Amino acid sequence: MEQGEPAPDDESTPRIPSPRAAGDDLTAGRGNSGTFVPAPREGNRFGPPGPDRRAEPAAEPDPEPETPPPPDPEPPSSSEPEASVPEPVPPETAPVAGPPSHTVLKSLLGAWALAACSTEETDAVEAHLTECAPCADEALRLRDAVGLLHTERSLDLDPMLRARVLENCLGRRPARIPVPAWAAPYDAEAARLDALLNDFGDAEWHAPVRLKWFEEERRASRRTTVAGVIGHLMAVDALVATALGLDEPVPLDPEEAAGGPTTRTEALWRAGRFPLTRTVREPWREQSHTLIRTVSFAGRGVSELAVSYGEFALSLQDAMLDRAFECWIHAGDIAEAVDYPYDPPSGAHLHRMIDLAARILPAALAGRRRAGLASPPRGLVTAGSPGRSLRLEIEGVGGGDWLIALDSPAALPSPDHEVAHVALDGVEFCKLAAGHVSPQEAAAGQLGDREAISDVLFAAASLSRL
Repeated sequence: MEQGEPAPDDESTPRIPSPRAAGDDLTAGRGNSGTFVPAPREGNRFGPPGPDRRAEPAAEPDPEPETPPPPDPEPPSSSEPEASVPEPVPPETAPVAGPPSHTVLKSLLGAWALAACSTEETDAVEAHLTECAPCADEALRLRDAVGLLHTERSLDLDPMLRARVLENCLGRRPARIPVPAWAAPYDAEAARLDALLNDFGDAEWHAPVRLKWFEEERRASRRTTVAGVIGHLMAVDALVATALGLDEPVPLDPEEAAGGPTTRTEALWRAGRFPLTRTVREPWREQSHTLIRTVSFAGRGVSELAVSYGEFALSLQDAMLDRAFECWIHAGDIAEAVDYPYDPPSGAHLHRMIDLAARILPAALAGRRRAGLASPPRGLVTAGSPGRSLRLEIEGVGGGDWLIALDSPAALPSPDHEVAHVALDGVEFCKLAAGHVSPQEAAAGQLGDREAISDVLFAAASLSRL
């Protein structure tokens, strides 16, 4: 060891911590002489370092902390010239870290109840709650309040949510080109069906579906898949599309083009252009959007445009109601196939669909009479003259009363000539008109002429088709 170098074990030798080891800035505390003087910092002490308390929360300062006395300066070496060493500047004394105070922990209870505290804060609060009864009661109340903010709800969206949102939006800012009221049911039912299909995987698209309808005096059915049902809807929607001058989804020969819904459906099912997989959804969806856009821009006069169904024709506004009705019925078939609940349309839309069926009933009854499937008329009825009538009372949402002419579609139904009264639930009547419920199974309240009641119920079932 060289002369003048202090002995490492000499306790009288002052120890000045290295700025790098202590984490201080290398330029802090350096005077004009170049000798390093440690800068004041929290927790900086001479001598051996104490336990590291940087991870603990700050505590309130102690009343009168004791400042350790500075060590004696190092005596100069006998072989070197005496040099002046500046006395070290005593650092500020940092408070000894301790647990957070009651006030601090109480202020954290709200954040703790919302699970917004850090790990250290959460541990400190929960340790405090085991010792402080008032804070524990307050924490329990806050947790209960947070539970009220997060009520348990089903993950399934309300099927009427879209309609309510659109109604609210249009009420605040109406569309420049609104959808006609007679096309709104189809718009709503196509959107509801599209939402049902949104999360379907390949297995659901190939799930078996049985389409049911009523032919003459018996029920008929056809087995297909979910994709097949969407193809069927697209094929029949094409009747409306071609009446509006839009393109056919599937090229048809003249005989198929002149056919009705069944002919068009069979042609689409046979065609390879739209395989019966999930790929059929996008063209059906695009076609439904195109129909809504077209009738919205076409103006008022388009509502009376004739749409041919092969054996009969409907006005465009009635055809759009027919398409809304079938969209809802077949959406129910799909939902049943995948074991999913599906609600009926809104009351206003359901009322329009029932009104269409009630207006068509006299013509359907006359057609069954021509085929020998219904009782003959009672007496000679001329156009516009009053004749026998049946009161159809539809109960529930979308319900109302209708007088059905019994002897001729041209006859004027009159309450003075009412011979029977039938009461049905609105959804039950729609299922009867869709061929999903037979006339014998229809839960109907009946009063009056039994033969007339039977004829009307069977005529309602004959409105169904593939």
